[in-house]
Amino acid sequence: MPEAERQLRLLRFGSFEVDPRAGELRKSGIKLKFGGQPLQVLIVLLERAGEVVTREELQKQLWPDTFVDVDHNLNTAINKIREALEDSAESPRYVETLPRRGYRFIASVEGGVFSSDQLTEKVPLAKSNVVRRRRLYYGLAIVGVVVVAVGSLALWKAVSRTPGGPKVVQFTKLTNDGQGIR
Repeated sequence: MPEAERQLRLLRFGSFEVDPRAGELRKSGIKLKFGGQPLQVLIVLLERAGEVVTREELQKQLWPDTFVDVDHNLNTAINKIREALEDSAESPRYVETLPRRGYRFIASVEGGVFSSDQLTEKVPLAKSNVVRRRRLYYGLAIVGVVVVAVGSLALWKAVSRTPGGPKVVQFTKLTNDGQGIR
């Protein structure tokens, strides 16, 4: 696939989408903090979804002329991918590890060409989700502050309550002056 065409594709799987052109991973339209080598590895796996991609192929594609600790870098990248996709090595939904062979992206991937209409539709959706999420967090924070304030006031009232004046419950005669009661 020509490099120019590869850069225009938007790759979708599950509730995620990868925009190689912008170097972004989004979940339900919200941009995730994810990039660098893990994103490059994910793009290679997405482009060859269903195929085994060997560690050597990843090394040639991502680190062709450098001498790096490929095993460490690749393991770190795969772990970050799994973390971002909320995936696990034990029961993978997206990235499957094939011991001594490589990796395979096992979910179905949809790819399309980015049009300016799609770009303008996606951005407001992502912003409105962020605004809704912020409002929810602020609302929960306000409710939390109110609950803590009311609880503190009730506790203060219960602890600082002064009892009424003393009450005589019983009395005992201590002295006898010799005079009778009249």
